[in-house]
Amino acid sequence: MYLVRELHAGPAWDHSRPMDEQSLWGEHARFMDELVDSGFIVLGGPLDADRVLLAVEADSEAAVRATLAGDPWLGSHLVIDSVEEWTIRLDSRRP
Repeated sequence: MYLVRELHAGPAWDHSRPMDEQSLWGEHARFMDELVDSGFIVLGGPLDADRVLLAVEADSEAAVRATLAGDPWLGSHLVIDSVEEWTIRLDSRRP
């Protein structure tokens, strides 16, 4: 499991508008929904107006970055701040 922190710091991010009114919202939302459906994203969401956290299942940091590179918002609306390996010890979702 990896924990990814992204920032709404890309040059296209408009801080005066909510997330779902940003340019390319539909494309970004569809991409993220596909990552959830595939099991790549386990949990995700905004922490506040500037930060997003994603818990993802991947084999390596390189795999995380390669997968997220397909996001239409990466680089324009979001930038990856960090990707850290996360060992889950407590998880009520699994028997």
